[in-house]
Formats: sequence, C-alpha cells, structure tokens
Amino acid sequence: MPLSEQEQRLLDEMERHLLHNDADIVSAPSGDRVISYRNLVYGAVLLLVGIGALVTGVAAGGQLGPIVSIIVGVIGFAAMLTGVILAATPTRRSGPPSPAKGATPRTPQGSSSFMDRMNDRWDRRQDGR
Repeated sequence: MPLSEQEQRLLDEMERHLLHNDADIVSAPSGDRVISYRNLVYGAVLLLVGIGALVTGVAAGGQLGPIVSIIVGVIGFAAMLTGVILAATPTRRSGPPSPAKGATPRTPQGSSSFMDRMNDRWDRRQDGR
C-alpha cells in the first residue's frame, strides 16, 4: 500500500532530521580520551579471572564451607566488576591535544570561575553549529 502525500513528506522530513543529527554526532570531536587496548586486555583478563573465581566459589561451596564460598564469590564478582570498569574507561591521549579549527585558546582552570567556563563551552558549541 503506497504512502499518502502527507505521509511521504513527513517521512522525508524525518529522514532529513535524522541525517542532520547523525552528522552532528559523527562530526563531534571525541575529546582527548581514547580506549586503551592495554586496559582492554587487562580488563578482559580480570573479567575472566573473576568469572573463574565466582564459578569456583559456587561449585566448591560444600567442600570449602558456606562462608569461604561466599567470600570467594564476592571477590570474583568484585574482580569482574573491576575488569569491566577498567576495560571500558577511556584514557587520555599521550600527546598534547590538537586544537580544533577556529578554537579559542583555553584559559588555565584556576583563572576563571565555573560559570565562565560553562559560558565559554556554550559559546563554542553554538559557534560550531
């Protein structure tokens, strides 16, 4: 069943709006933080160790005793949580951040108030559109 003229116009407008917003997201600078592959590997290893400890605590609950199995399970869960946080946390780039085209030079953090910094960020965002 074909779309009516009004539905077709609405669909075209929604597509244009979506493409405009997606272009804004894709072209937005990601800042000076990147995913570290070293942290990703360490986090994955820690996650696997935590899963192993959790399974060991559950499987050996009768032989280790209930208190020891709970402690091993909690330690395994904490290791898993730490591994996921470590793997997902971005780190700062090693080199100095390159200023964006047309960006204003940054002032030291201590020299301006919080509201001044927020106003500067707002102005930079509005100028970028």
